[in-house]
Amino acid sequence: MPPFIPYCGHAPVPGALADPHLLAALVIFLVLALIVGEARGRTSLFMIGWAMLSLAFVSPLCNLSVALFSARVGQHMALDFVAAPLLVAGLAPVFDLQPKAPNNLALAAASLVFAAVLWFWHMPAPYDATLTNNLTYWGMHLSSLFAAIWLWRAIFSARGFVAFLAVTFTGLQMSALGAFLTFSRFPLFVVHKDTTWPWGLSPLADQQLGGLLMWIPAGLLITLYSVIALSRNLDETRKTTAAWSVQGDGQCA
Repeated sequence: MPPFIPYCGHAPVPGALADPHLLAALVIFLVLALIVGEARGRTSLFMIGWAMLSLAFVSPLCNLSVALFSARVGQHMALDFVAAPLLVAGLAPVFDLQPKAPNNLALAAASLVFAAVLWFWHMPAPYDATLTNNLTYWGMHLSSLFAAIWLWRAIFSARGFVAFLAVTFTGLQMSALGAFLTFSRFPLFVVHKDTTWPWGLSPLADQQLGGLLMWIPAGLLITLYSVIALSRNLDETRKTTAAWSVQGDGQCA
């Protein structure tokens, strides 16, 4: 029986050119989204998100993520916290992202599902399985991406303060996972026991680097998103106060 070759190729040797089926799927997704989405001035946001999505799978980062856990973390952070929000924002007309009557239950569900998916795929057994079976590999990526898209759609559709709470919760649980990986005293992932050494890293050092990437750089990005959500909440409060003031002046007159 021939040895299993992960989707991106054997680590750390660069794989072949990107899978033509994947490239075709990415192009079809781009065309359909632009036709159906009618981006209405947000095409650039969608295109940047699509480019980030594509590069995560057809650039050397994909090969490197087979060798290094830290590269896999970088790939996930790029997909979940850069590509996903840009894709959702670019397809705003499709998703109907105007803040409306609060649906806190849906936002809470999206936040919890995203957290569960994130933690599940970074646990040893599920993570190791992604590099021993390509169906599991794509199950991990698709479930993570769809959970992120659901989360960002719910956040963009929420009122400012509720969106702030959801983004903050996401940042806190992700930072907790990053800290857990960083301070673990032993390597957790069997699949990387031989793949990290050619890159000058022990499996534990690679794991700690991945935890730090999730904890600090990604945490700082989430903090920025929290500030934006809080600013949006303040703007909504200011507009509501101004409307009440105008209404009160009208009644006095």
